[in-house]
Amino acid sequence: MSDFKKRRHAREWAVQILFQIDMNRPSELDPILAAFWCQLVARTQEEQADADRAGTAPEPLPAEAALNAVAPEKLRQFTERLVRGVTTNRESIDEKLSFYTQNWPLHRMGAVDRNVLRLAIYEMFFGGEVPAVVCINEAVDLAKFFSSSESGRFVNGILDRAAKDAPRVIRK
Repeated sequence: MSDFKKRRHAREWAVQILFQIDMNRPSELDPILAAFWCQLVARTQEEQADADRAGTAPEPLPAEAALNAVAPEKLRQFTERLVRGVTTNRESIDEKLSFYTQNWPLHRMGAVDRNVLRLAIYEMFFGGEVPAVVCINEAVDLAKFFSSSESGRFVNGILDRAAKDAPRVIRK
């Protein structure tokens, strides 16, 4: 799997975690992250059990190996860096979003769209690694995947405005 596709998975996971955080407002982040990874492994093991009943499953893996098979450590670290970055900078991110969505308050926005936008704004303004055009493309795809095609257009419009103010990323 290419690094691009791996990072796409990490962003998908980050949006799911950010959505959960947005809905539940936990006091601590680490238990949420641990629970997410456990659920991801459990879901994979359930799929494996279904395949086993059909006689097509490989041997089950020990817990740590199962986690690394589903979500390699490097991807988990990237996912968690995104989630921690968004949660740490959430107030600044929300201020930026409020500026770019002048007539559309954040609380009226769908939770999926709001968290996709938060992730993209984090990567554009705070992450320093990803060019704005890539952030926009990833966010539009995430919005379409988790929400709707209309969400893709909505996210694209907001991030296009934000990209004009985003710092340029210089590739080394």
